[in-house]
Amino acid sequence: MERYAWKAIVHEGKLLEYKKRHDEIWEDMKSVLKEAGICNYTIWSVGNELFGYYECEKGAEYAAKVQGKSPVVAKWNEYMKDVMTMAMDSQTGAQAKLEQVFYLP
Repeated sequence: MERYAWKAIVHEGKLLEYKKRHDEIWEDMKSVLKEAGICNYTIWSVGNELFGYYECEKGAEYAAKVQGKSPVVAKWNEYMKDVMTMAMDSQTGAQAKLEQVFYLP
């Protein structure tokens, strides 16, 4: 199983709204993530910085492809623009992947 990590910035004063929107995540968004083989998805914050981590049952490339082609993900990203800034990978359309520098199984 491949692991995937990303980072983003929450706009000043918007962390509670960011959390609220994720507490109320759309069912069709959950479905797309599951279709992409994404599981064990967690997001942490420190100050205005976000760190996301998930595992890809079908591989990170497949997960990125499904997300990049999904109109639901595009709509979600548009919905979140006013509360956060996230760099997207220009080739996949998904979150830019962080480079792993250490792993302890």
